[in-house]
Amino acid sequence: MSIRLGKTRDSRTRKQQVKAVNVEEAESLLEELKNQKEFTQHLLIKGYSTSTAKRYVKDAIKFIEWAEKENTPIEQVNYSDVLHYIQGKRNHVKQRTVSTNINSIKHYFNFLAVTDQRIENPTTQIQIKGVKRKMLYDILSKQELESLFNNFEIPNEETSKHKNQNWFKTSQLASKRNKVILGLMIYQGLGTTELGRLTEKDLKLREGKIFVAGTRRSNERELKLEAHQVLDIMEYTLKTRQEILNLNNKTSESLFVSAGESNEFRSIINKLIKKLNKQSSKVTSVLQIRTSVITHWLKIHNLRQVQHMAGHRYVSSTEAYFVNDLDDLQEEITKFHPIG
Repeated sequence: MSIRLGKTRDSRTRKQQVKAVNVEEAESLLEELKNQKEFTQHLLIKGYSTSTAKRYVKDAIKFIEWAEKENTPIEQVNYSDVLHYIQGKRNHVKQRTVSTNINSIKHYFNFLAVTDQRIENPTTQIQIKGVKRKMLYDILSKQELESLFNNFEIPNEETSKHKNQNWFKTSQLASKRNKVILGLMIYQGLGTTELGRLTEKDLKLREGKIFVAGTRRSNERELKLEAHQVLDIMEYTLKTRQEILNLNNKTSESLFVSAGESNEFRSIINKLIKKLNKQSSKVTSVLQIRTSVITHWLKIHNLRQVQHMAGHRYVSSTEAYFVNDLDDLQEEITKFHPIG
């Protein structure tokens, strides 16, 4: 069986989607969910991953089974029926789980509408309140972000206390690589997934830019590099990266490669965050740094420009970062209008 996946903006992203939803996984899922084969195939064609499609279908099956017990044909289910179904779940599962279930059911009714099995979607106006959409982070100031980069330590022979030359060399190479990664986190706001997928071909050093490929959840974009970043990246690509590969006789297309035996990019990130936490105890995660960067962007750029820079598909995703400005706003209120 051949499954055609939904197209995205460029050929490179299409290749990534094919890799994310491979035919063997899709065929296995269709066999597992053969009672809802058409709905499953509908989701895969729209570009959803096999894990997401599986969740949507299983949630829909539970709803269909509930409707059958209520002697309500699925074609006749209305808004009140769906509300009744939700009420039955409220005391047993969390609000977020209820919200996820309703989202799955919405997809199912959309499928029924597309295939002319229904006219209206009874879930369209249903929204679950009380679901926390965005986490509030301890936002790092622009000065704190700059300090993280400028004070990031790269071992040298004069300051190193270790006599083991192999350890020293590995540590030095890893630190040079990590400073390049840190720069892309602080100045371009890149997250873990985007950093891990970069290749040397994404660098446009003559233009002083970097290309960030799109994903299922983000848009592709080209971002400007700071002048001091270009020098660090040039040294890394021309010398440091190959030296790291030579340590374990590795070959890789990834821009950032591990100095150890592991090929997992996340292990690089975990060690980097631990080092940054020692440098500043406020640092907790890559997501915290990215959130801080986007929050500061919103203070100096317009909303649409920040949406592009952050790679958000929807402007609502960018608007959500305004909530992180609440602490700064409260400080201003206290400063100029102190209570008591």
